[in-house]
Amino acid sequence: MEVSDDHVVVEDKTEETQQDEAQQQQLNGKKISWPKLPRYDSLDIESRSVPDHAHAHGSKAGVGWSVVLHLAFQSIGIVYGDIGTSPLYVYASTFSNGINHNDDVLGVLSLIFYTLTLIPLVKYVFIVLRANDNGDGGTFALYSLICRYAKVGLIPSQQAEDLEVSNFQLELPNSRLKRASRLKSKLESSRFAKFFLLFATMLGTSMVIGDGVLTPCISVLSAVGGIKQATSAMTDDMIVWISVAILIFLFMIQRFGTDKVGYTFAPIICVWFAFIGGIGLYNFIKFDPSVVKALNPKYIVQYFQRNKKEAWVSLGGIVLSITGTEALFADVGHFTVLSIQISMCSLTYPALVLSYTGQAAFLRKHMNLVADTFFKSIPSSLYWPVFVIAVLAAIIASQAMISGTFSIIQQSLSLGCFPRVKIVHTSAKYAGQVYIPEINYLLMLACVGVTLGFRSTARIGNAYGIAVVFVMTLTSSFLVLIMIMIWKTHILLIISYVLVIGTVELLYLSSVLYKFDQGGYLPLAFAAALMTIMYVWNDVYRRKYYYELDHKISPDKLKEVVTRANFSQIPGLAMFYSELVQGIPPIFKHYVENVPALHSVLVFVSIKSLPIGKVPVEERFLIRRVEPKELNVFRCVVRYGYMDARTEQEPFEVLLIERLKEFIADDFWFSQRTVNNDENNGENGAVVDGENDEKRRREAVEIRDIKVVEKACRAGVVHLIGENEVVAGKSAGIGKRILIDYAYNFLRRNLRQTEKVFDIPHKRMLKVGMTYEL
Repeated sequence: MEVSDDHVVVEDKTEETQQDEAQQQQLNGKKISWPKLPRYDSLDIESRSVPDHAHAHGSKAGVGWSVVLHLAFQSIGIVYGDIGTSPLYVYASTFSNGINHNDDVLGVLSLIFYTLTLIPLVKYVFIVLRANDNGDGGTFALYSLICRYAKVGLIPSQQAEDLEVSNFQLELPNSRLKRASRLKSKLESSRFAKFFLLFATMLGTSMVIGDGVLTPCISVLSAVGGIKQATSAMTDDMIVWISVAILIFLFMIQRFGTDKVGYTFAPIICVWFAFIGGIGLYNFIKFDPSVVKALNPKYIVQYFQRNKKEAWVSLGGIVLSITGTEALFADVGHFTVLSIQISMCSLTYPALVLSYTGQAAFLRKHMNLVADTFFKSIPSSLYWPVFVIAVLAAIIASQAMISGTFSIIQQSLSLGCFPRVKIVHTSAKYAGQVYIPEINYLLMLACVGVTLGFRSTARIGNAYGIAVVFVMTLTSSFLVLIMIMIWKTHILLIISYVLVIGTVELLYLSSVLYKFDQGGYLPLAFAAALMTIMYVWNDVYRRKYYYELDHKISPDKLKEVVTRANFSQIPGLAMFYSELVQGIPPIFKHYVENVPALHSVLVFVSIKSLPIGKVPVEERFLIRRVEPKELNVFRCVVRYGYMDARTEQEPFEVLLIERLKEFIADDFWFSQRTVNNDENNGENGAVVDGENDEKRRREAVEIRDIKVVEKACRAGVVHLIGENEVVAGKSAGIGKRILIDYAYNFLRRNLRQTEKVFDIPHKRMLKVGMTYEL
């Protein structure tokens, strides 16, 4: 049913489905068992208070070594595909104009070695991985940690009950509180700081999505380019078109998910690391074992002394040796910190060091072959096996970044920073494996366009470097805030981190920005487009929320509305969806003014995302009763983490109704305990006469209320979806009109609707429309 400001339009929803019938059968007969949990009834300051009772959360069981080693093996195929394929193109990108001096090879090898050691190994493996959010990683994990500790979110949907979610609390050290509290206070009191943190999170997210475009391009193009060593008939145009065909195939199979082929990834990448490490050791011994001198950092100094500006510019090629490092952190949620540390230290890091050392030894004797270093340095008998594994490794590296892009967009969507898109969970076993059809096709078009437009790994590498270093720099910035506020790290260690890691990353950033006009503009253009979309959606999303907050209906007004003489009650249970978690949304008043009838049981449902990765299912529903009780009106906030699937094993309405029944029973328990306490604390401790009668009466009330819900379910469940049209107010300026009337409404019309969030059966769905003037 569409209810507009001027008229009522009935929208026919007659689609019959077997799923809908099954859901109704479950409503009528199935009982779901839930563990008893504590709760508050208060969702805002208008509700009555209920005494708290203590509870304990079970400790997380330790993970055995066999599981850790198994996860370490699996992580090799998912996490390291990108950084593992970097040896294909690093030397060619660094020496794009050829090698001027033989010792320049030692200088570059020394830079690669210390960069690999300092950034992926020290920074990410041993420091950044500790900043996970209950096991989840990535830019949004860092942002969520800060949001949980300091009130820097821009939407006022925080509730006291959020602190009761078992994995919401942060375990904080007790020392150095003064500095942490001072920074926290400044962040909470500064609107600029709140906007800047959100802006930085959006920028980091956009850059990682840019990685999702550039990784497939450079990895596949580099791997396929190796075929030129086998036949001179293969032209650059043919290589480009073969790469395009592989990319299209890669994106077309995304809808099947990575779960079905996931177990093949790790063995292939293990073979790849064995090849590059073994060949590197062979070349090191055969051509020039003296390259071990590169361990001495004096060769870095000499390299800069000889080449000056050219050496600084070449850092943009060296930074490609650490591409994909952010995947170490972003994908930690699929594994464990220890498993990633083991796989990095035992296999990935040694294999990469051996590969770059072997290529350096080869280049010391063949300086003129730097453009095709990797494939030229392969022994002829191993060429074809290495070529095949290289192409497969490039595809796997691309797959990892594409999957990571889907996951990041899911997080953005949950926090109101991205328009609604369809999220398909491709694995029942692994919750983090998702597929987004719209984004998949946009990424495919972007990858094909970049490959056809740039046609060379050198120019794509310039773009790639900017995206990589930007994300690393933002991660360091967030990490410093976490060190100060949450970890309360010693100030000398924080200064050391900033001086060492921060200086190196800023140096690399300055180098990659120098090549802005040589392809470096591409990730910034991607980021600008994505951030525009994210900003438009998030800004209007916040404006809508504040509008509803300012115009919410008080319980007194609700009672006045539903007790009017011309108001009638109809059998059934209605679920009224909105985004407001405090109070009753204004669209309800608009609805009852047009349709003066109320179902026998009404539940206002608000979908809310918490700044944590996952919310346990048993803690997901937060319910209270709206006074007076005889109205049978309830408020329900359904809480999700940014990594939670929005599809449950049971139909959503079945879960909600079972939780509603449990709430009624708990509500009776709370009330009974309060009465008993009052009686026991009475004068002289005497028990009031009629206690048993009162208890029986309350039990009868509880049974009656539950039966009212069950009867309403049998009469039928209807879902009322609030569809809010937004327009700029009459006094709005031109900028605000463009933002709301054109940009936001264009996105809203062309993307998914609210009912897609859950599997709401169409035949029992009514849409209620209202126009908000913002």
